[in-house]
Amino acid sequence: MDKTQEEQEIEKKISQYQNRQKILLNKKRTEEHRARTHRLIERGAILEAVFPAVVEMEGEEVKAFLIALSRLSGAQELVKNPPETGDEK
Repeated sequence: MDKTQEEQEIEKKISQYQNRQKILLNKKRTEEHRARTHRLIERGAILEAVFPAVVEMEGEEVKAFLIALSRLSGAQELVKNPPETGDEK
């Protein structure tokens, strides 16, 4: 192999590794997005089950509602020490 052919082979391998890296990063982002979407759906369903009125609210209204709840007396303590739901085994 002369120098230019060897350089071309090296560049080809580098390109293949870069493409593989892009593929893996895309897979990672896709999985993270899928997990986040699952969490949002699950938590949104819980929120609607506990507070049915939020179904009719727009995003900013839900946010304001949750902020108001977080400011209630004892809310910070509940975050630190959540009540048991009975689901844990």
